[in-house]
Amino acid sequence: MLAGRGQFLRFLLVATCGLSLADDAPCTNVEYSHALTYLLPPKYGADFTHYDYVNPTAPKTGVLRLPQMGTYDNYNVILEKGRLAAGFSIGGGLVYDKLLEGANDEPVSAYGRLAEGVATGPDLGWIAFRLRDGARWHDGIPITVDDVVFTFDMFKEHGSVAIRTVLADIDRWFAFGDREICFVRRTDRERNPILPFAIGGYSIMPKHYWESRDISQTTVEPPLGSGPYRLTFADTGRILEYELVEDYWGRDLPVNKGRFNFAKIEYDYFKDEGVMLEAHKAHVFDIREEGVSKNWATQYQFPAVKAGLFKRELRPLARVEGLWWPIIWNTDKPFLDDIRVREALWLLYDFAWTNRVLFYDFYKTGVSFFQNSPMAHHGLPSEKELELLEPWRDQVPPRVFTEEFKQPPSSGYGLQRANFDRAIKLFKEAGLEMFDGKMRDVETGVPFKLEFIGVSYYSIRQNLSLVDNLRRVGIDTIGRSPEVSQWLYRSRTGKFDGNSVRWGPGHTPGLQLRNWFGSAAADQAYGQNWARVRSPVVDSLINSIIGARSAEDLYAATRALDRVLLWNFYVIPLGSQPGYRLTYWDKFGEVRNDHLNGVPYTDAWWWDEEKAKRVEEGIANLGDD
Repeated sequence: MLAGRGQFLRFLLVATCGLSLADDAPCTNVEYSHALTYLLPPKYGADFTHYDYVNPTAPKTGVLRLPQMGTYDNYNVILEKGRLAAGFSIGGGLVYDKLLEGANDEPVSAYGRLAEGVATGPDLGWIAFRLRDGARWHDGIPITVDDVVFTFDMFKEHGSVAIRTVLADIDRWFAFGDREICFVRRTDRERNPILPFAIGGYSIMPKHYWESRDISQTTVEPPLGSGPYRLTFADTGRILEYELVEDYWGRDLPVNKGRFNFAKIEYDYFKDEGVMLEAHKAHVFDIREEGVSKNWATQYQFPAVKAGLFKRELRPLARVEGLWWPIIWNTDKPFLDDIRVREALWLLYDFAWTNRVLFYDFYKTGVSFFQNSPMAHHGLPSEKELELLEPWRDQVPPRVFTEEFKQPPSSGYGLQRANFDRAIKLFKEAGLEMFDGKMRDVETGVPFKLEFIGVSYYSIRQNLSLVDNLRRVGIDTIGRSPEVSQWLYRSRTGKFDGNSVRWGPGHTPGLQLRNWFGSAAADQAYGQNWARVRSPVVDSLINSIIGARSAEDLYAATRALDRVLLWNFYVIPLGSQPGYRLTYWDKFGEVRNDHLNGVPYTDAWWWDEEKAKRVEEGIANLGDD
């Protein structure tokens, strides 16, 4: 008789799937590691005790108050419907644990959190995780492999488009042994080195909780969690209050030690960005990233700043900056499916003027989806890029091979007549000409109109130069900034002509790119391919990115894709941030590090009693003055 659950399950696999029990069978002869890496070795060894950017003896006290824009109406992290509450996330957030945890001071590495070990098979044919003993839900029930299997079953059946796109590469998953789980890659799919990171980065859900509830629907009942915080109070759509779990099972894990230091974390929702700014200055909340360059330049000279109580800092980061809220065209809409029309619109946007007048010269010129990283294109295509591009030469714009992408020439002052002339010629080539002061389809007489939507007033305001120039050539525009949930719904369902969103890919962008620009994602309801890009060239280059086995291969593929996307004018790239605009009341401690992927104030800063007292006393004295 076979001994042990693992051997029994392997016996079942032989019987039902025809698998061999040889060494190349999935998840046999597993040798687990403490870390998962890609292209570069891990920074932290198996004996590490904490990340370098945390304080392992930080006090667990104080309150961190954070703002959010819009509202929320859902706590179910696996769905794309509704607006998810801050603190709940498919990537763990405050209330859930995940199998692996990334490090903020490395481009690509992950270490065990729920999993004490991770292993991969030859050519990534399978991925295995061994769970830690002692992990438990907030109700005290142990976290088991059954919870992991249940979670991925639910992802496959009810998960968002982004989740199901990732899982399309997986053939099956099964538990073996008492604490191990195996994910087997489909043999008809290309090797995807990012797949283990994606699987390891998803929140694990409690099977015993959700079995009596409908996980396919949004919910305003806070679900059971396992992470460092639990939700203790909510005013739906307005306020969220989280409390540190005193007996959190994972508190002293190497990936967690020195993190999650606040006794309480509170989120306050705002529907107006201007009101949010004034609330911050009034000490209603503590920390935010300033998203408006005009505010950054003009709104931080108030008394608390001069007294040193409030800080305004441009923090350099090691992350890929990408593009800051570029204009996206919905290529499913009439006229916008023509590359000549999209190029004409690009020519009519005056970034130099916009940056000088509206953005206070804050932004760098946006010329790459991978800006601030080696993945960004530069100069003309290299030999390795040409190997990827040559097979598609007749399906990509010729300038991909002959020109480095740059913004249209502009002095930043007055009308850019050369750009206008070229734009009008392109409209004419596309069958659009001005009649009776309106740009119309020559054959049908239908006028060319554009409707823009944006997440805020500032998203519409940044289009000012374009809108003004469009009116000069007879194109009427409408601009709206609906409530955030409505904006998300319209964005996901293609109910717009022009839109804008923050595009900042990570250091391993393959799966993101498949969701953003892959042909399959263009036809999926509530998908992330808002531009509705359907291109075999783009699909092929994304596959090359996903399948890269060296940094050299990765950079060649991202640079080639960069060129193809930009020269197809799916977006108007606008600008890119030179750093992170951090604004905060100076009452916190941190291990300062300017080489991180993000500013980790939620999970690595801590309450500094002396600083907090100074701020409170300073505010009182300012009030007396």
